[in-house]
Amino acid sequence: MLQQRTLKSITRAVGVGVHSGQRVELTLRPAAPDTGIVFRRVDLPSPVDIPARFDAVCDTRMASSISPGGDPGGPKVQTIEHFMSACAGLGIDNLLADITADEMPILDGSASSFVFLLQNAGIELQKAPKRFIRVLKTVEVRDGEGPGAKWARLEPYHGYKLAFEIVFDHPAVSQTGQRVEFEFGEGQYQRDIARARTFGFAKDVDAMRARGLTLGGSMDNAIVVDDHRVLNADGLRYDDEFVKHKLLDAIGDLHIAGHALLASYTSFKGGHALNNTLLRALFADPTAYEMTTFAREADAPRGFAELPPAW
Repeated sequence: MLQQRTLKSITRAVGVGVHSGQRVELTLRPAAPDTGIVFRRVDLPSPVDIPARFDAVCDTRMASSISPGGDPGGPKVQTIEHFMSACAGLGIDNLLADITADEMPILDGSASSFVFLLQNAGIELQKAPKRFIRVLKTVEVRDGEGPGAKWARLEPYHGYKLAFEIVFDHPAVSQTGQRVEFEFGEGQYQRDIARARTFGFAKDVDAMRARGLTLGGSMDNAIVVDDHRVLNADGLRYDDEFVKHKLLDAIGDLHIAGHALLASYTSFKGGHALNNTLLRALFADPTAYEMTTFAREADAPRGFAELPPAW
């Protein structure tokens, strides 16, 4: 059977929140089968556990943030999408993430540092079947109409593949690839996706900081673009790093479903809000999905039975 995965040992990291600028300590711990990925706010007088679930998402402005029951006024953990993307990329089902502030550390602005942390801890197979959410019929959500419309879609597929397209009328972005596809089980997540960094435009920085955002942002953890070019001295990590980061975000947002997906995902100009709306639409229709496991590895999608530490 395909088995659930957790960590072999404890691992730790220290960083800053990209929006809060606060120092934060992160400790990752193994967890029992069927625990899921649970964030624990250990800085509060009484620690609060917040399971990563689609209905715990309480804010999607600039990032994906969760709180108990999705309560906007409750204790929260912000900017979880890069970490969740790394967990999806390594096939992690169960772990506890102790955190000493209300925002995950941004580290280098991609998922690769989280992949490194998880691999250092080691991946352990558990004596329980890995559960998948199999999409049974097409679910689509849209925002706007006409040329300005954004949309995201899940369709039935025996495996997990994603396609993302962005449209930026900007010389530094438009000359790079603006559409990317990635298939789990065939591609290599760590090599092909995980290193793509978040990005922002220099002209927006002052306005965002006046709103209390990007206080921890810098060229050490983001691609910064002025009116004409990328300002980072080392340039881009991928020729299509901008759209690959949007795909990286989508992988993380969709892993907040609670289990790995069996589906084909496509998005045009989507983002955190549309991704969560898509998950809520999926789970609102009991005929659109089913939970499944694979008792025989031969029945699993090609490549899934032999998943390496990084897909």
